Amino acid sequence: MTDLVVEVREADAEDALRSLAGWLRADESLDGQLRGRVAPAAPAPADHMGTGFDVLELVLGSSLSTAALVISLLQWQLSRRRAPALVLSRGDVRVELTPEAARDEETLRRVMAALERGEGGAADGDGAS
Repeated sequence: MTDLVVEVREADAEDALRSLAGWLRADESLDGQLRGRVAPAAPAPADHMGTGFDVLELVLGSSLSTAALVISLLQWQLSRRRAPALVLSRGDVRVELTPEAARDEETLRRVMAALERGEGGAADGDGAS
């Protein structure tokens, strides 16, 4: 089961996603409580080759909080020379986190709350798109 899907809004999204996956594997604060894979956003039609890998699908361990994961995602985002926007999806909730929004504490609180509620499939739309 996929708990959180991450998309990177960048020209070379596949390389960025692989970089992000490596970052998350190396993040000691996540304590091995995260599994992930770079995957296509949707299956390719039967008569076509896939277009590449578009998303990072993450499964969180039972003791890993969404907030800890979001903090690690933001650290990766802001470490990039040109920080890309990240689109985070959980259940029916989808939020786009721009580098500017990542620096605003209130926006981050709303994003984390929306993603926490997204685990159960319900959210009021604060910070969700």
